Amino acid sequence: MVKKTKPVQRDIARIAEVSQAVVSMVVNGKADENGIPETTQARIRAAIRDLGYMPNVAARSLRGGRNGLIGVHTFERVFPVNSDDYYNEFLIGIEEEAVELGQDLVLFASTQALDGTRSIYGTGSNRLSLADGAVILGIEKNDEELERLAAEGFPFVFIGRRDVPGVPYVTANYFEAVGTVVGTLVNHGHQTIAYVGTSLRKNPQEERRAGFHEAMASLGVPSAQELIVEPRSLTEAWLLALLDAGTTALVIEDHDLATLIGGLAHAVDVVIPGRLSVVVLDGAPRASAANPWSHITVPRRELGRRAVAALIGLLDGRIAADHFEVVPCQQPLLTTIARAHDAPQLHPTLDRVR
Repeated sequence: MVKKTKPVQRDIARIAEVSQAVVSMVVNGKADENGIPETTQARIRAAIRDLGYMPNVAARSLRGGRNGLIGVHTFERVFPVNSDDYYNEFLIGIEEEAVELGQDLVLFASTQALDGTRSIYGTGSNRLSLADGAVILGIEKNDEELERLAAEGFPFVFIGRRDVPGVPYVTANYFEAVGTVVGTLVNHGHQTIAYVGTSLRKNPQEERRAGFHEAMASLGVPSAQELIVEPRSLTEAWLLALLDAGTTALVIEDHDLATLIGGLAHAVDVVIPGRLSVVVLDGAPRASAANPWSHITVPRRELGRRAVAALIGLLDGRIAADHFEVVPCQQPLLTTIARAHDAPQLHPTLDRVR
């Protein structure tokens, strides 16, 4: 049997019908400064994807040397953040791990355009190349730019799942966490469970939704209702109609939506969790005065730390460019979970959630 060899730049040059020197310019992020037409660059990047070419990141680092700088980039506005901001814990983890590993951080905020979007290549070249590598995070993404970074061999790690060839990432295990949530509700006698999400559909939301439906199916629960809603459209009548249809538990995507629904429940004297059990698939901001919901806890600080550690491993050549890590979430307490129907309250002081 003939052993399959890894593709090299010579193979890319042959398919793209260019010289190997031109391929090298694209891979190393120097195509724009050398006047390589965008159409030629696109053809080379297509060949890179088709061949599954993975640049040797360790060799790149040895050639260029390292300056001990790690970039932090987002495709949306994040910097600066307050202590109760969603991204605060991610950034604390990034900073903690960078300090432990003797690295300095560079925040790339100048990549923002007038319309508020951010682009790594907004000026025509890779702004992140000032650093040895980068950690990229945020809800917004640009897979085309991530593919281009990977093709150029620039070392980076994304926080969040990315099914893009050559894009290393660390992510939370939403799928498993939601499965545990469903199992807990079923063990408490709930058979008519509704999943409530908003029109914001990004990777984390879709992973939660998929985990819910798979868990319901695997447990043989027939009543898996999915409700994708606009928060402003929710009314007391909407909630009462759900209850009249036999719904005894809600699995809600985020804390703000849960708080809104909790207010509706209080207004119509629906006791939580006595009449309706609720689990939220994310926690409240860390500085929130109260977080009464049963909820999974996304390990944001740990994800930040893992991303930096993975980036250093990438730079050292200890891990491959297609590396990924999945970090478990903390499972919910029974705060707003009770037996289905009119079973006694587990936490009487939380009967009403405002």
